[in-house]
Amino acid sequence: MVSAVVQQRIKALRSEIEAHNYQYYVLDAPTVPDAGYDTLFRELQRLEAQHPEFLTSDSPTQRVGAAPLKYFAEVPHRTPMLSLNNAFSADEVIAFDARVRDALGIDEVEYAVELKFDGLAINLSYRNGIFVQGATRGDGSTGEDVTENLRTVRSIPLRLKEANGEVLCADVEVRGEVLMFTRDFDLLNEQQRLNGEKEFVNPRNAAAGSLRQLDSAVTATRHLSFYAYGVGLCDGVNLSGKHDLQMAQLADWGVPVATQRSTVQGVAGLLDYYKEMGALRAALPFAIDGVVYKVNDIAQQQMLGFVSRAPRFAIAHKFPAEEAMTTLLDIDVQVGRTGALTPVARLTPVFVGGVTVTNATLHNEDEIRRKDVRIGDTVIVRRAGDVIPEVARVVLERRPSDARVFSMPQACPVCGSHVVREEDAAAWRCTGGLFCPAQRKQALLHFAGRRAMNIDGLGDKLVEQLVDAQQVSTPADLYKLGMSGLVSLERMGEKSALNLLDAIEASRKTTLARFLFALGIRNVGETTARDLAQHFGALDAIMQADAERLQQVRDVGPVVAQSMVDFFAEAHNLAVIAQLREAGVHWDEHSPAPQEDRIYTGKTFVLTGTLASLSRQQAKERLEALGAKVSGSVSKKTDFVVAGSDSGSKLERAMELGVAVLSESEFLLLIEGE
Repeated sequence: MVSAVVQQRIKALRSEIEAHNYQYYVLDAPTVPDAGYDTLFRELQRLEAQHPEFLTSDSPTQRVGAAPLKYFAEVPHRTPMLSLNNAFSADEVIAFDARVRDALGIDEVEYAVELKFDGLAINLSYRNGIFVQGATRGDGSTGEDVTENLRTVRSIPLRLKEANGEVLCADVEVRGEVLMFTRDFDLLNEQQRLNGEKEFVNPRNAAAGSLRQLDSAVTATRHLSFYAYGVGLCDGVNLSGKHDLQMAQLADWGVPVATQRSTVQGVAGLLDYYKEMGALRAALPFAIDGVVYKVNDIAQQQMLGFVSRAPRFAIAHKFPAEEAMTTLLDIDVQVGRTGALTPVARLTPVFVGGVTVTNATLHNEDEIRRKDVRIGDTVIVRRAGDVIPEVARVVLERRPSDARVFSMPQACPVCGSHVVREEDAAAWRCTGGLFCPAQRKQALLHFAGRRAMNIDGLGDKLVEQLVDAQQVSTPADLYKLGMSGLVSLERMGEKSALNLLDAIEASRKTTLARFLFALGIRNVGETTARDLAQHFGALDAIMQADAERLQQVRDVGPVVAQSMVDFFAEAHNLAVIAQLREAGVHWDEHSPAPQEDRIYTGKTFVLTGTLASLSRQQAKERLEALGAKVSGSVSKKTDFVVAGSDSGSKLERAMELGVAVLSESEFLLLIEGE
């Protein structure tokens, strides 16, 4: 009686765990937290250890890997695993369709269309619905037995199930592709780097190497995935006479099948699908190198038959190569909108990813060192979809004796300002933020922002026009704009120009905190600018402070302090600040009260709901002027919650924790009484 109960519990646990595996590894939609899954798994392990008579090969606990092998045994395929012929142009696809139509004697063919995965083809054998053997394609007739490694691939079902949850009582060969998702590939290479080991070239290379490990415990750590694309032999169950419906049957049995598949009519449908998948390619979570077209009707497939080692009823339409080899002629440095310096490879022109590439990103100095890229090297260039081409790796055996090591410049190649690299940062940056032409548009947009100088109407398109027309070079030039210059711009009428001039005029009167934030100093956000203004009270005092003095301000650490020192050390930036002051930009300055003298220093407030008398931003500024910290969430460390109308979960949380709650009238008395 006890054994029967245990056996039923083991069966139920296996079924539940496999269902969770399918949700997580196939559908990418987990329905249970990791801790809950682990609890189920440990219970199953314990019961199987206590009752080994109930342990079976299809148990989820058997995915962990077996003892290392000395070699892979050969497996003859009961039906050959054939390769596909390739098409590289629309004309070749049109010719394929014409051959099929001529052979079948019909005017239009229905095709099943699907992705061509860039992975490793395998055959999965199920006996009475239980996974018993897995093999690589090998030479098409004979493959390698990689059963134990495939058991570790959690998206591969260890048993096939019918709709009612019962094991499918049939012998089936499932054909498909083992691959590695891009995210898993990136994590694997990151771990390889940390371990000082050789990185994998691409996801296909990583998947193939992982599947052919003699130690399946290693394979288990590699996070491989699987998608089916067909059926080999099948005994004991009736398969549909259409390929697309067979794929649906596999999905019903719990086998992963890609959702990006369809059926189309004629050659026009084939080419439309190719175009659609080409556009989608870069967004897919795994690599594909083309699409596959198959005559959908199985009886028609059999009529068409095979030629040599490929079927006449199917063809792979390949995408343009995403990698190509060329020579790196030189390395230039570009300056981005935020001042980041990016090294760019100048290449001997090469056709890759459907376009001719002459430039490719090298990302940053660390990547150049890691890949050991030198001027004069032969390199592999990669381009995926619309992604910017990059230098993937160096062909070291082709390195010339005069290859030159590259060094980052010490001054901005655009404006000549100093360049700096923050601790733990990858990029070098130009410090001439207000002056550098490369950063001009970004600097102007930030300067005019609502929480900076609040110049309403100065948006992206207008900034583009003003800079391109050479009417504005620095923020100081905004205060020189006149009506005639503005109305000459596209879509700028007199009323819009007048509104903009009014907004510019209004911005001349601001606060020190807003002005400091508007300068766009790296790492100096709105809150930090406000703390600096409160602490020093005057711009000149801030500009003259050294890093040690700056770090006396709340939440200003060495990185922020150094960013400010570097910014104010640049003569170009000082010149623009002087021009802004000369243009009449001004603010009230004062000798601030010592930090410790402000009544709410160290107190944390949370604002929730709508206040009738002032905006959320105004309330925040009033509190911060009194030394308080304004947080966005309620915790045990919160001192006060200010509750306006329509307060929600934050008010409820405050009441749960016993935090003091202030009404709007109480809040106004509090801040106006200080």
